[in-house]
Amino acid sequence: MARATISDARKKDTREKIELGGLIVKAGLRYEKRALLLGALVELSSRLKADEAERARLLAIGAEAFGDDGE
Repeated sequence: MARATISDARKKDTREKIELGGLIVKAGLRYEKRALLLGALVELSSRLKADEAERARLLAIGAEAFGDDGE
């Protein structure tokens, strides 16, 4: 039973990572260097913590790119 739970958790984690990678592709960043992508995400994380207006602005851009609410 514990094995099944661990396996399910690993599958869920793997699926989430695949979906997040898909966002990089959808944003047109597939061929950028990993260090650049990580740097951009670290910077974004910092900005989002400090600026709710920026969070709302970027959420709107993302929702438009998805064609829906982005969920």
